[in-house]
Amino acid sequence: MDEFVAKKVYVETYGCQMNISDGELMEGILVEKGYEVSTSAEVADVIIVNTCAIREHAEERVLGRVGQLYGIKKERPEVIIGVTGCMAQRLGDNLLQRAPYVDLVMGPDGYRSLPEQLERIHIGAKSMPSRSSKKRGPQLAVLDLDVGENYEGLVQRRTSPVSAWVPIQRGCDHKCTFCIVPYVRGPEKNRKSSDILNEVREIAEAGRTEVTLLGQTVNSYESDGVVFHELLRSVARIDGIRRVRFTSPHPNDVTPELLRVMAEEPTICEQLHLPLQSGNDKVLRRMLRRYTVDTFLEKVTLARDLIPDLSLSTDIIVAFPGESEDQFEDTLDLLRQVRFDDAYTYKYSLRDGTPATRFPESDFLSNEEAQIRLTKLIEVHRSIQNDINKGEVGRIEEVLVEKKGRETSQVLGRTRRNKVVAFNASSEIIGTYHQVLLTGTTGATFMGELAN
Repeated sequence: MDEFVAKKVYVETYGCQMNISDGELMEGILVEKGYEVSTSAEVADVIIVNTCAIREHAEERVLGRVGQLYGIKKERPEVIIGVTGCMAQRLGDNLLQRAPYVDLVMGPDGYRSLPEQLERIHIGAKSMPSRSSKKRGPQLAVLDLDVGENYEGLVQRRTSPVSAWVPIQRGCDHKCTFCIVPYVRGPEKNRKSSDILNEVREIAEAGRTEVTLLGQTVNSYESDGVVFHELLRSVARIDGIRRVRFTSPHPNDVTPELLRVMAEEPTICEQLHLPLQSGNDKVLRRMLRRYTVDTFLEKVTLARDLIPDLSLSTDIIVAFPGESEDQFEDTLDLLRQVRFDDAYTYKYSLRDGTPATRFPESDFLSNEEAQIRLTKLIEVHRSIQNDINKGEVGRIEEVLVEKKGRETSQVLGRTRRNKVVAFNASSEIIGTYHQVLLTGTTGATFMGELAN
């Protein structure tokens, strides 16, 4: 058999932290098979676009990017283009029809077989008659969901020298009516706690001091009798780990026990991402979120009581089908009441295959009205965020330096509360901790100067 000679691979990732982690996983799998990771698509032999399917705009952006990459394939027909991730799972074979220059479509449970699938495509291309102008192998779709696939035994290629993503859970059982995740990533699958702890120990031994535990609803984790707050405490106590974060939790599983662990363990950062989605109970019921505004506020109050310096962030969707103007105003009012440090804001995007597609057509707002609401939501949030951050100017914060800044003399880092700070310093201090005086803010980020 003419084996596929390992060459250069370029992985371009779109979407959430889980997608970023999956991109590292694919790179790790291919490096183990002898591939070299390229920083440029133009010189790669294999181009993988790792995708998100949460919003229609994200898919359109990816399709446009894949079309651009086709230009490389036209010049070098032997280049293999693969599309992986949630969008690949959602569109499946249709993606091969919409973008016939794509060689491989692979869902989130197929990455273990990635080297073998690339080899099949390569061998198929080699077997083409010499007179053929196509010089391409078969188009492959690897889309089976595997309830047992947690990628144990495989090593991610960590792209950050400072921190590490640690997936502890894949899939989701909640099935919110707006969300495509359960249908493209399958039901919830939790890794063994012992495997997770061993991975974190290896991360610490490699010199990384910050880890972020990942899951679609990370705090619903339970495996072998270990629940999330117990796992979190164990991770927090591993030698060499200085900061622990987790995302993205579901409000229903934010328990007093979890918040007490956050308050008691000094390595767990004073940061909580708590997706609200809407500030109106009727809309929350239509979203199938299974909590009310009052129960959400109870959790916010308890969290701030136990962790006084807590930084709180959220997700909010506007223009969900049936949302009235008054219900939208309820969301704005709740935003003003809670005063989140950060918010990820979206206008509703219809996803084929989700329960929301069955709502009456009359419930759907026009794109123009949705955009008006989103613009107003962003204005309210930015005003609150700017006010909060201005009040923090003058504080001295511990900053973990992550990378170079836009200016050659600057570096960027994050505080324990997940606030981004830019300050003048040599890039030689990347990966280390420093006390930094916050001297100003642009609203979302801070400027600072070394205090030590």
